[in-house]
This record gives sequence, C-alpha cells and structure tokens, in this order.
Amino acid sequence: MNKLLVALFAVFVIIQFIPANLPVIVKKNRDDLMATVHVPDNIAQMLKTSCYDCHSNETSYPWYSYVAPVSFLVSHDTREGRRKLNFSIWNNLSKVKKAKYLDNITEEVSEGEMPMVIYTYLHSGSKLSEKDREEIAAWADNYAESLFDD
Repeated sequence: MNKLLVALFAVFVIIQFIPANLPVIVKKNRDDLMATVHVPDNIAQMLKTSCYDCHSNETSYPWYSYVAPVSFLVSHDTREGRRKLNFSIWNNLSKVKKAKYLDNITEEVSEGEMPMVIYTYLHSGSKLSEKDREEIAAWADNYAESLFDD
C-alpha cells in the first residue's frame, strides 16, 4: 500500500512538469461583443460571470488551473469553448454566423446545457436561475432578429 501511494505521488509530481498550454488571456479585445454591441447591464453581467471564462479570450484561471491533471481538462475545455463560440471575436463574424451563435445560445441556455454543471460547481455565482435563462434567451432572440432589420 505504501509503495502504491509513493508511486501515485511520484506520478503526480512528474506530471506537473508537463505543460498544459492554457489558452492565452487577452483582457482588452476591441472586437469583443461587449465592446461592439450594446448589451443590457444585467445580460452583460450574466455573460461575464457564466460564459466568458470558456467563451472569450478573457479567461480568469483559478489556482487549480495550473495543477495537473486538472490543468489539462481546463485547457481542453477552454479551447473547445472558444472554438465553439468566442465573444472576443464577435465583431469579425458575419450576421449569419452571429444569428447562428445567438440561436445556439438560446437553445443551450434554455435547455440548461450551459454553463456546464462542472463549471457552476467550481465557480460560485455562475449558475443561472430560470429567470436568468429566460432573460438571456429573450435577449439573444431579440438581438438575432435585429441583425437583419436594416
């Protein structure tokens, strides 16, 4: 039993030297949704609190993000989140892409798929209430419709 614990501890120490390559943080993004579109304060706060860590370049990494093997999961989830939707490049997207993303936001948030359960468990205050979900969905729907009003 002692040998097993020593071996596990040794593996834990060794994997700390394997870089997780966490995605780069950029706090000021001129093409960000919040910088280019008027987003109501309540919606902006919910998006920043519940979405931006994975879906923007403004990720705020908690201490455990630097400890393997958790760092590998955080790196993977952040890259996947940015790949699927990155609010930091919002202004570079076509109206059609924006509408598609807004539709996805409505669907994912309404169905309780986002934010991910593991994220809300680890980040107090990020869990969305039913009212929050309805407000985000209504905002996303209205914004999507307004994209083609010109």
